[in-house]
Amino acid sequence: MPRTFFLVLLVQFVSTLADNALLIVAIARVMELQGPAWLIPFIKISSTVFYVVLAPLAGPLADAFRKGRVMLLANLLKTGAVLWLLLGAHPMLAIALAGLGAAVYAPAKYGLVTELLPPRDLVRANGFFESVTVSAVILGTALGGLLVSPWFNDCCSPNWLFTGQPPSRLIAGVVCLVLMNTLATALSFGVADSGARYPRRSIHPLTLVVHFWRENRLLWRDRIGGLSMSVTTLLWGVGATLQLIVLRWANEALGLSLTQAAYLQGVTAIGVMVGAALASRFVRLEQATGLLPISILIGLLVPVMLGVQSVLLAVILLMLIGALAGYFVVPMNAMLQHRGYTLLTAGRSIAVQGFNENAGMLLMLALYAVGTAWQVPLHWLIWGLGGLITLGMAWLMVVYRNGARPSQLPVPTPR
Repeated sequence: MPRTFFLVLLVQFVSTLADNALLIVAIARVMELQGPAWLIPFIKISSTVFYVVLAPLAGPLADAFRKGRVMLLANLLKTGAVLWLLLGAHPMLAIALAGLGAAVYAPAKYGLVTELLPPRDLVRANGFFESVTVSAVILGTALGGLLVSPWFNDCCSPNWLFTGQPPSRLIAGVVCLVLMNTLATALSFGVADSGARYPRRSIHPLTLVVHFWRENRLLWRDRIGGLSMSVTTLLWGVGATLQLIVLRWANEALGLSLTQAAYLQGVTAIGVMVGAALASRFVRLEQATGLLPISILIGLLVPVMLGVQSVLLAVILLMLIGALAGYFVVPMNAMLQHRGYTLLTAGRSIAVQGFNENAGMLLMLALYAVGTAWQVPLHWLIWGLGGLITLGMAWLMVVYRNGARPSQLPVPTPR
């Protein structure tokens, strides 16, 4: 693995750590402002919407410049978002600006990995990337719980910043997020150029949309690309919703506070990290399609949450779900990157992938927000998620049972 790859991993770790802590802090800020319950899923929606809106531009932008410089720009935007929150912006607006930075960041970081490494190393690299990302999710979620805890903000609040009463009890936590995003920005300066160059393209909005539509259609119509895109889109949508449901379930079923629920949520991420590590060690790229039955098992396990009454059993169940998800998603994601780079370019294929996966997240989060506004019981929502995964994956297995065999996967020539 080249040294630049490990620096990208470090930037990814720090940036993801800050992103996940920011989500918990933003939710706590909504609660501090006594906002309605349906506003919480909209916090997540506002951080995701730019992935969809800017998808036609994000890929060409990542391919037009050195990807390290694009990562630098993205981290500057995220740093500005947290500073804006510190100055009193509504959390939904601040996290939307952070989402803008993340939308610019994603094609650059994943595209750079695809450029740096040959196809045979992609599953291993994705295992590294997923393990680092999930480690950051674990620690970031736990850090978010710490940053919103009353004792931390009472002990560490920088009252000297204000002449009067601080505008929020979460000031100390937000200051920590500013420092973390500043570190990610500084690290981005050192990301080296991969040397990959692509033809210049028009940035006219209509041209971008037309090209993006064709690229999107090309990847969906590819049998292997369409399968992996369907799988990751469904799981991203369900996973984003499950993240919020676990927070609510931990409060209602187990009586945990937001800080404690954030720690419990991190347990799922530990499982994902373990599963990702196992996948990177034991699964080859051509074996990815054989893992589809695991996704059905994940769907069957989700409703088991409803029978759990103790924190210990909750930890075991969430870790198992996370491990299965990590073992399944890492090879599928590597296969999607492989096909995308074969058919398109690194940046454009990641932009198409991000568009679809985040569109799935927006749809699922919007449905969850509507369900929360209508006061749909939590157990109905959990059954619905479990059923969606099980039936959706079973349908995909039926649709693709006569699809391309792994031996038919061509080895791409890097461009």
